[in-house]
Amino acid sequence: MYVVPPPQRSDSGSNGDLRVYQTWKGSNIFFLQGRFVFGPDVRSLALTICLIAVPVTIFCIFVARKLINDFSDSWGVSIVAVAVVFTIYDLILLLLTSGRDPGIIPRNAHPPEPEALDGNMDAGAGQTPQLRLPRIKEVQLNGVTFKVKYCDTCMLYRPPRCSHCSICNNCVERFDHHCPWVGQCIGMRNYRFFFMFVFSTTLLCIYVFAFCWVYIRKITDSEHTTTWKAMLKTPASIVLIIYTFISMWFVGGLTVFHLYLISTNQTTYENFRYRYDRRNNPHNKGVVNNFKETFCSTIPPSKNDFRAMVQREPPLPPRSVAGGFMSPNMGKANDDIEMGRKAVWADMGPAMSDHGDGKHGNNERLHVKDGELGELSPDIRTTVDEQSDRPGMHPRRSSWGRKSGSWDMSPEVMALAARVGEQNQNGGGSSSGGGLVTENRPT
Repeated sequence: MYVVPPPQRSDSGSNGDLRVYQTWKGSNIFFLQGRFVFGPDVRSLALTICLIAVPVTIFCIFVARKLINDFSDSWGVSIVAVAVVFTIYDLILLLLTSGRDPGIIPRNAHPPEPEALDGNMDAGAGQTPQLRLPRIKEVQLNGVTFKVKYCDTCMLYRPPRCSHCSICNNCVERFDHHCPWVGQCIGMRNYRFFFMFVFSTTLLCIYVFAFCWVYIRKITDSEHTTTWKAMLKTPASIVLIIYTFISMWFVGGLTVFHLYLISTNQTTYENFRYRYDRRNNPHNKGVVNNFKETFCSTIPPSKNDFRAMVQREPPLPPRSVAGGFMSPNMGKANDDIEMGRKAVWADMGPAMSDHGDGKHGNNERLHVKDGELGELSPDIRTTVDEQSDRPGMHPRRSSWGRKSGSWDMSPEVMALAARVGEQNQNGGGSSSGGGLVTENRPT
């Protein structure tokens, strides 16, 4: 007999005391109770901060501080002040890029409604149209047709220029790329800050690089020595020159590349996939308008309130799929309940819990009593009496100490036994009853 598992406790009631960031299904990491959202590789952010702050600190101590006396009035102090202010500004842009929602599209609690196969909802008599979720749909936007894909993880059709980040496990609007140096996706809501961060980092490298050479030049002029000997007297300047030169190739090249992307209104993801090599870019509005869209347009508000309380999800309504009926409980072990039978755990008492899995509730069987033996055929009744008269034998147990299904009969067996008894009374013989006893006799 199929045993229905006990119902599991639902966690939806406890979600009312949780906030969205506590039940978030993506890979993001939250700080300050959901006020800051980072990617799963947020640890790399600490490395990026060190790569910016440590060289600037060395510059201020070993280079800029010694240049204060070489410039009249307040020009020497301004060298240190500009380096410090520029570094703070750069780090603020880094946090604005890394610690905010890049444009995450909230997941659907349930998949969208399926469509009829080939768009034909008409079915013949006794037929149900096959339903499906198309992988790709076409949408019209500003007179241009775009093909949007269905995301199995977020259970939604991605808007144009949206992609699913495999690292953060989210669909991001106007997805550009996932930057491991900032530990966050770059999308619609933080691309502007990302570019400003890269550009300001390039300027900071140029600033440090230039004043290191100025300091070496001051040593050369004041001591009337060669440039090489002057460089040996300030090893900190040599290290900073090499470091900033290498960094400028990295962040400077990245700045030039994103200037090209902004001027053509592309994303890094689109450019790497060569989407617009053989056809026109429908997003390109001209160089001036493209820059205005990036830097002068209003940043849309976040679609996620990470600090909001979790709302209870409504139950999924039943659907008809491919000719069958799909209920919210499909896939669960509810066969006994749908057949009008009680679940086993509802009928088990404390006395039945200590026995094996073969035990059943009292309402699941029909016990044979003394007054009921007259309804059986003579052969069955004789067999029951012989088993009951044996010394030490319980009428409901077999000789091996196990519970016998012959003594606890189901209604179907009792009905069959009643029919056999009627045949015996009418002179039909007892061979059928003997065969029935043989099938139900305990072994």
